[in-house]
Amino acid sequence: MHKGHTLPWAGLMIAAAAALLLAMAGVLLPYAIAVWVVWSLTLLITQPQEPAVVADQQSEGISRSNLTDMIENAHSPLLLVDRKRVIIANASARRVLGHHVIGQDVRVAIRHPRAIALMNADRHGEAIVTGLVRRKDVWRVSRFAIDARTSVIELVSKTAESDISRAHTDFVANASHELRTPLSSIIGYVETLSENPDDIDSDTARKFLDTILREARRLQNLVSDLMSLSRVEAEKHDRPDAPVPLNQIVQRAAREGAGADRAERVHYEESGEFEVLGDPQQLEQLVRNLVDNALKYGRAGTPVDVRLSESALGEAKIEVEDRGDGIEPEHLPHLTRRFYRTDPGRSRMSGGTGLGLAIVKHIVERHHGRLDIESEVGRGTTVTVRLPRERAIMPLAPPSPSESPNSASNDQPEAASEGNTPPIS
Repeated sequence: MHKGHTLPWAGLMIAAAAALLLAMAGVLLPYAIAVWVVWSLTLLITQPQEPAVVADQQSEGISRSNLTDMIENAHSPLLLVDRKRVIIANASARRVLGHHVIGQDVRVAIRHPRAIALMNADRHGEAIVTGLVRRKDVWRVSRFAIDARTSVIELVSKTAESDISRAHTDFVANASHELRTPLSSIIGYVETLSENPDDIDSDTARKFLDTILREARRLQNLVSDLMSLSRVEAEKHDRPDAPVPLNQIVQRAAREGAGADRAERVHYEESGEFEVLGDPQQLEQLVRNLVDNALKYGRAGTPVDVRLSESALGEAKIEVEDRGDGIEPEHLPHLTRRFYRTDPGRSRMSGGTGLGLAIVKHIVERHHGRLDIESEVGRGTTVTVRLPRERAIMPLAPPSPSESPNSASNDQPEAASEGNTPPIS
C-alpha cells in the first residue's frame, strides 16, 4: 500500500464476487482468479491519492511566545538577540545588566573585547569576561545561534570559583613563604657551624643553636597550625551533635593556653553552667588560641581576663580581654584571614604563625556561633565568641550571707573584679 492511498474495499469485494460467479459458471479457476487480480489492480492504480498534509512548521520549532516564556523563567541571565539587538532579557539578566539593556546592541550591553568578538562571529561559542558588573567579577558568556539572525546569550557567574582558586593560590604562596623563612634561617646557621667550627667560640655557637631551636619550633608550630586549619575546614559542614560541658573546657583550655610560666596573668570567671553541642578538642583549641594571642600581644605583666557568661540572646558567651596596645580599626576586618598580621615582625618574634584567629573563625562557624573582635588603641582588645546552648543548667547560686562578698572563687564569679579575680592555677 502506498502512502496517501485508501483501499477501495467495495470495488475489491465486487471483483471477488465476479470471480466467484465466473468460477461457478464453469470458467476455469485460474481464469477467474486472473480476472479478480486484474480487476483489483485496476482499482488500486486508478484510486486518487489524498492530498499530503502540510506540516505545521511552527509546531516543529519553538514559537516566539514559548521562547519568551522559557527565557523569562530561566534561573541564569539570558538574552534573546535579533540582529545584534536585545529584544528579550529575563529578570536575572535585568538585575545584572539593568532594565535599559532591552533594545540595546548586545555589544554595547556587554562591553568586553572577548564578548564583542563572540557576537561578531555569528556562531556558537563562549568567552570568559571580567569586570562585567564589578571590577573583580568573572562571567562566562555563551552564545547559541538559533538561525542566521537570532541567538540566545547566556551569562554564568564564575566569580565564586575564581575567588576560591585565587584564595588557594594565595594560601599556597603564603604558606610556602612562611615555611621557607625559618628553614632558610636554620640552614644558614647550620652551614655556618659546620663549615667553620674552629672559628666559632662556644658563646656564639650557643647563640646559633638557640636560634636554630627557636626557628625549628616556629616551623613545628606552623606545620601544626596548618594541619589544624586543614582539619577544621574539612569538617566545617559537619556540625557536632554531642553535648559537652563548656565550663570545664574553657577553664582547662585557658590554663593550658597560658602555660605554667604565664598562668598568674590569666583570670577566669564564670556566671552559670553551660552545655553546648560541640567538639571538645576544637573548643579547647579555640580558647587556647585566644588566650595565647592575648598574652602575646597584651602588655607585659598585665592580666588577661577570660569570662564565661550568658549573652542577651541566651547563648554561651566566651570573652577574652587583654590590656595591650589595641588594634587600629582598619585592621579589624582582616584579622581572621590566613597569615594576616598587624605587626609581622612582632608576630614572628613572639612565635606567632598568623593562623590562630583563622582557626578560631572556622571552629566558630562549624559550631554555628558568632565571633566578634573589639579593640581600642591604647586600652586593649576583647574577643567574644557566642555559641548556641544545648540547654540551660541550673545557674550558680548567689553568695550566701555568711560568705564575704569580696571573696573570689569559681562559685562566686559576680564578686570577682579586676583586682581580685583569681588566677588560673
